[in-house]
Amino acid sequence: MKAQAFRRAEKVTNKSSYRIIYEQGVRRSSRFFTVILCGNSMGVRRLGITVTKKTGKAVFRNRLKRLIREFFRRNKDLFPAGHDVVVMTRKNIPPLTYSEAARELTELFSRKTGR
Repeated sequence: MKAQAFRRAEKVTNKSSYRIIYEQGVRRSSRFFTVILCGNSMGVRRLGITVTKKTGKAVFRNRLKRLIREFFRRNKDLFPAGHDVVVMTRKNIPPLTYSEAARELTELFSRKTGR
């Protein structure tokens, strides 16, 4: 069961890491999400989440972040090993169930990588 935990080592935590990912990463977009993939030297899959205030109120933003973290926790095999991934929500995103968010994110990560 521990393999499904979302450990601190699997989180993009500092501003400089986000900056590198935004500048060097490959972007993919869907209706509700934009994903940025960037290789890292640690060999670990890491997740960063960006949800701006334009998305909605705090309760809604926090729910979206929980859905994305849960998707990562359950589907680590979809995320490329040795890459940092930042998931950004797009503005005007409707309230989503886990299955809707998972379907959208699975589609994004199932596409071939540009690099």
